[in-house]
Amino acid sequence: MSGHRFGTITPTPYRALMPEPTTSSSARSARHERSPRILVIGAGFGGLGLAMALRRAGHDRVTILERADDVGGVWRDNTYPQAACDVPSSLYSWSFAPQPTWSRRYSQQPDILSYIRRTAEEEGVLATVRTGVEVTAATFDDATRVWHVDTASGERFEAEVLVPAVGQLSQPSIPSIPGAEAFAGTAFHSARWRHDVDLTGKRVAVVGTGASAIQFVPGIVDDVGAMTVFQRSAPYVVPKPDRAYTGLHHRAFERWPATQQVGRRLTRSLSEWFNRSFEQGGVLQPVLRATWQATLWAQVRDADLRVRLVPDYPLGCKRVLFSNDWYPALDRDHVDVVTDDIVEVRPEGLVTADGRLHEADVIIWGTGFAATRFLDGIDVTGREGLDLHGVWADGARAHLGLAVPGFPQLFVMYGPNTNLGGSSIIQMLEAQASWIVQVVDAIAEGRVGCVDVRADVAGAYDAEMQERLGESIWSACTSWYTDGGRITTNWPGLVAEYERRLARVDFDELVDVAVPATAGGAL
Repeated sequence: MSGHRFGTITPTPYRALMPEPTTSSSARSARHERSPRILVIGAGFGGLGLAMALRRAGHDRVTILERADDVGGVWRDNTYPQAACDVPSSLYSWSFAPQPTWSRRYSQQPDILSYIRRTAEEEGVLATVRTGVEVTAATFDDATRVWHVDTASGERFEAEVLVPAVGQLSQPSIPSIPGAEAFAGTAFHSARWRHDVDLTGKRVAVVGTGASAIQFVPGIVDDVGAMTVFQRSAPYVVPKPDRAYTGLHHRAFERWPATQQVGRRLTRSLSEWFNRSFEQGGVLQPVLRATWQATLWAQVRDADLRVRLVPDYPLGCKRVLFSNDWYPALDRDHVDVVTDDIVEVRPEGLVTADGRLHEADVIIWGTGFAATRFLDGIDVTGREGLDLHGVWADGARAHLGLAVPGFPQLFVMYGPNTNLGGSSIIQMLEAQASWIVQVVDAIAEGRVGCVDVRADVAGAYDAEMQERLGESIWSACTSWYTDGGRITTNWPGLVAEYERRLARVDFDELVDVAVPATAGGAL
């Protein structure tokens, strides 16, 4: 590639270059001996799941760098009261590692974190994790086709394949409000819960009414002296069909694993129906709306409060939330729901646009995450000095949510346009892991050199994504799914479609940066 700019290189499709893969035991052994070095950033469901898939395929040169002191990702970080998943555990788990002893249908944070740790240990990947290592930069070396990865401590790592698996929900988002630093009490984000702060009898201000707040507000409402909930946008909240599993359930799941698999398949089918209903319409939307409306009327006695809790956007435009105790928690004498904007923070509390001071001893930011700021805090430099955040200046994008032209063998797990409005993200992560393993297999077998995705292919894919998303329900309002005029987080179709598209790597979509090209082309 020396002497060529990206606009003047003709890609040579890999399928035209490489032989068919061999499957003999000797070939597999030789392949594994030539496995590239693989560096994974992040030890949550994505990073650990990829390491397991690579290990099962015989690739052992894997290192996972984790900035925290333990594995678990969001399930390590979010320890607020009543933290739980809103996807049934039968589906919110690795397909190859069923858990017959979940305590509930919708598992809570301690159970999920325990499952992640135990499975990682059983699969032999826990030893590949380096904790307390914060990645600050990654630079592709054009001459050696190796990624150099720098850390906050000054330690440097090298790898042929780099996989950021930091997710979309790893960077807490706190709004910039004048005077916030002057608050005299204690303030913290829900994803950085201060368990050393006693909320008993305190005046607590909760900012935000999203997926985290609808769990921790009911979890602390009986402890606090007074609570003010600042709501910018009311969510649609429907009942959560949760229940505790009994010993009978556990024995059945252990003795007849197929019973749990039936539950998994049923949950998957229902979640796909849920996703399809927002994409194509259908009976589920009016049913959900009627369920939400009936729940609101049944659980909130205060007519004025009910009005404030009515969303001002179409059902499905923002994530539909599941809870059995959110509305009753708000309909309490010592709880006030405020819909005016916060304009200032003073030492004694928060001031809203109507000029009212809401006194508080503690502020809890339930304001979610910087989901659209992909790989925030990591400087990524690709071929010929290309800056990834510069490429993403008007919104992140990646082919299949994984690959970005100009950044060879950098694969972003849970990347742009791979989030789901419903269903389990673990299915998407497993599809991505399988795709990456196929590429690593090809590298190890010598069928490819150093892969980069074709710019024309990536551009066409992004255009498809934005066209479909522009016609989706998510385009009808502003949410954490959007970045300016683009929806950068969500996948526009069903999980099954994404799985099909990643089931087999199309090597015609990739080019080898090590092979000189002869005429103008995609890159």
